[in-house]
Amino acid sequence: MPPTLSYPGVYIEEIPSGVRTITGVATSITAFIGSALRGTANDAVLIHSFADFERRFGGLWQRSTLGYAVQQYFLNGGNDAIIVRVTGAGAARATLSLLAGAGVLTLEAADEGSWGNRLQTTVDQDTADPSDPDLFNLLVEEIDPVTGKAISAESFRNVSRDAASPRFLTRVLEQGSSLVRVSGAIPADAPDPVVTASNGDGADGTPPGFVAYEGIPANKTGLYALEKADLFNILCIPPFGRETDVATSTWIAALAYCKQRRAMLIVDAPGSWQTKDAAVAGLPSLSNLVDENAALYFPRIRAFDPLRENRLEEFAPGGAVAGVFARTDSQRGVWKAPAGLDAKVAGAQELTVKLTDLEQGDLNPLGVNCLRGFPASGNVIWGARTTEGSDRLASEWKYVPVRRLALFLEESLYRGTQWVVFEPNDEPLWAQIRLNVGAFMHNLFRQGAFQGSSPRDAYLVKCDRETTTQNDINLGIVNIVVGFATLKPAEFVVLKIQQLAGQIQT
Repeated sequence: MPPTLSYPGVYIEEIPSGVRTITGVATSITAFIGSALRGTANDAVLIHSFADFERRFGGLWQRSTLGYAVQQYFLNGGNDAIIVRVTGAGAARATLSLLAGAGVLTLEAADEGSWGNRLQTTVDQDTADPSDPDLFNLLVEEIDPVTGKAISAESFRNVSRDAASPRFLTRVLEQGSSLVRVSGAIPADAPDPVVTASNGDGADGTPPGFVAYEGIPANKTGLYALEKADLFNILCIPPFGRETDVATSTWIAALAYCKQRRAMLIVDAPGSWQTKDAAVAGLPSLSNLVDENAALYFPRIRAFDPLRENRLEEFAPGGAVAGVFARTDSQRGVWKAPAGLDAKVAGAQELTVKLTDLEQGDLNPLGVNCLRGFPASGNVIWGARTTEGSDRLASEWKYVPVRRLALFLEESLYRGTQWVVFEPNDEPLWAQIRLNVGAFMHNLFRQGAFQGSSPRDAYLVKCDRETTTQNDINLGIVNIVVGFATLKPAEFVVLKIQQLAGQIQT
């Protein structure tokens, strides 16, 4: 409304245009769950490179496959990853006991693991106010056990044991240190100016099993630590260990959670599938994973292992496949199948099973995506079906790109129409909805996301008296119908060759 009309003259009133731009969400943020050398347990940590993973989670680890999966993800074109670290029974934080007059100041490593046994502290009283007995300087170092030199170091000057001080030690370490925290009460005296080594009581614990991975929803642990993440599009769970596959119950729980979060689950074929016949025989054991939000990949890959003298070792393909998803999305779009000659698996030297065309012909109709090796193009992903993509099921969500495009639209429109809530439910609102959702769909059409030569053939957006009746209005409901014509991959290319008999037609 214009201001109060009190004097003769011209009044200016700005009228809202009704345009509320809907932005497409990310399509290839991949969540990984597994054990690591270090890092906060049961938290969702966003990283942008393998260097980030090395800094936050310790890099590759002999007994865990998580680091290798993350490395292969970024090697194949991944951009953003969310890491959830889980720990097994017996995992403990290392402690340091700093003498403080007649008492002891106990520090503990920031997270569980034997890495904390490498910590040491140095205290001195060369502070800004030497007359203040509560002030001291603290140096925390992580020492390389081979060279004896500091791998990382944190210096905290003029910290205080006095809780009333703005430099109170407990708060300073909680907010500024990635290495240590205060454990227990602060003693009556400042710590003595000496060098103190770890007590050596940090432990990695036993390898985590399905209980740690599946977690507890109410506590946001394990799988449900992803509740702390705003968005992820792909979930990858590397094998529990080099010789231990992911438990079936964990796959089932992960799939149910992916459906809640509008994400795809990449399922690694069991390590026991060493032949095509073994894969066909083993498929019934994965019947609970037949769903439009899951995709199964077989066989495993062999790649160089830096921790084993760069010998070829066997790895589940999930991390590499997620990287190819991300690379394809950035180069072509989420509607392009992450398969074909362009879907090369970087870092894979060979495959554990070398399939022939006829062997893949038995697996493809069952919804198994195969990795193949070709002389000219190397090792590539040669399948793009969901686990519901078996020919017998005749599902509308047969193909991975079709399902991922639908999930992208659902998440983008869900976030982009939040402004509609509590607006007056009448024709002006419906017109705004049609305008904004239509503009979003038209932009995707121009990028080639849909079938059809015109917008009319490619998509529809309907929100009017037909979709929202008076009874819906009375109930506070507005119904928006969005339809789209999907692009399906050219899975089979048929060349028809005919010999001309005696003449050439022009």
